[in-house]
Amino acid sequence: MTPRVVITGRPNVGKSTLFNRLVGSRLALVADTPGVTRDRKEAETTLAGTKVLLVDTAGLEEAAPDTLSGRMRASTSRAVDEADLVLFVFDARAGLLPEDKHFASWLRRTGKKVLVVANKAEGRGGAAATMEAYELGLGEPVGISAEHNEGVYDLMRDIADLLPPPPEEGAEDAETLPLHFAIVGRPNAGKSTLLNHLLGEQRMITGPEPGLTRDAVAVDLTGPDGKLYRLVDTAGLRKRAKVDEGLERMSTSSSIEALKRAEMVVLAVDAVQGVQEQDLHIARLIEREGRACVIALTKWDAVEDRAKAKQAAIDRISISLSQMKGITLVPLSAETGEGVGKLFPAIRETYEKWNTRVPTSALNRWFEHALERFPPPMVEGRRLKLRYITQVKARPPTFALFGTRAEMVPDTYMRYLVNSLREAFEMPGVPIRIMLRGTDNPYHEK
Repeated sequence: MTPRVVITGRPNVGKSTLFNRLVGSRLALVADTPGVTRDRKEAETTLAGTKVLLVDTAGLEEAAPDTLSGRMRASTSRAVDEADLVLFVFDARAGLLPEDKHFASWLRRTGKKVLVVANKAEGRGGAAATMEAYELGLGEPVGISAEHNEGVYDLMRDIADLLPPPPEEGAEDAETLPLHFAIVGRPNAGKSTLLNHLLGEQRMITGPEPGLTRDAVAVDLTGPDGKLYRLVDTAGLRKRAKVDEGLERMSTSSSIEALKRAEMVVLAVDAVQGVQEQDLHIARLIEREGRACVIALTKWDAVEDRAKAKQAAIDRISISLSQMKGITLVPLSAETGEGVGKLFPAIRETYEKWNTRVPTSALNRWFEHALERFPPPMVEGRRLKLRYITQVKARPPTFALFGTRAEMVPDTYMRYLVNSLREAFEMPGVPIRIMLRGTDNPYHEK
């Protein structure tokens, strides 16, 4: 039978918005008014290669059994009883409320497999609220924004990993799923030509005119390493001020959407023109989305002084993209095939680094050494006391740093910690997140 995934939580936390996003269609009514969903809504969909039956439920409320709210609660309880996996959604903007904790306790007692989803977690505040969900005792939470489609693809992967394999097909794990990567860049940077070369056919229309590709086109293939890949060619991303036509705006939105859904991103940079400001802007967008990235220096056959061109690209990136220090550059020519063979190994290696999980013992040793080498600075006349750090997730590697007034750590010291982490655990070019959690001072204001 198709595994059942039930979405539940308090009213108005975004359950139906998430349901629509996962299904890929506006099947459930969505409004700001709490209690819009009353009956269970079901739909079959495929999440990261796994077919599931997704169930949207009414908001969880405590009420007498004979009331409307009580009957809605009973319907949700029956859905949970039949579930293979429960997505427990809470509002990251509002934080954990007593009702969330109450229903989380109820879900723990059911013995069902539960994945905590912090919805509306866009921005820095959302990341902090996501971490609070650890106290529910339901495992590692996932921060997303269903409305803005942030973190949703990662959620799909997590759902697929937690579900039992289909009995007729045997076990299927993350290794059998295709690695999803998008090719992005400015118009006429050689993205479609690169995809055609990788496929060995003229799948995409190419030519000297910029802007030939208008929609994001996904194609599956088996790489030279025998592993599955899903490639997405995207429309060129121009500066926002130059995007004026309605069709081009839709193409740009489609490209950004493809970037958000990808795990890996290949940023195509025209090696003849060198790294432009728009290339750096796209790279910052990739880093902000937390995606792993490899830079392909395209049209390498047309470059006259190759050593100078490559060094210029390295210098520009190291100065302007310090948050992606050590990113891999692959010079190649899709026209001649030169250097293309190095692309898949670079993608796979960067993907593995993006999935890095640092052993706790090694992380503690690094943290002690980092504090000894450069102690935390003084803030408002007092030195910050950073106590410990732990990794909360991978993809990208994300860490939680705890200490007295940790939330006041300056950006310069944060960059030192990130760069030290990157160097110590060999994660060049990979986005690294450190979330700050201050601890209460019992003597404050006494």
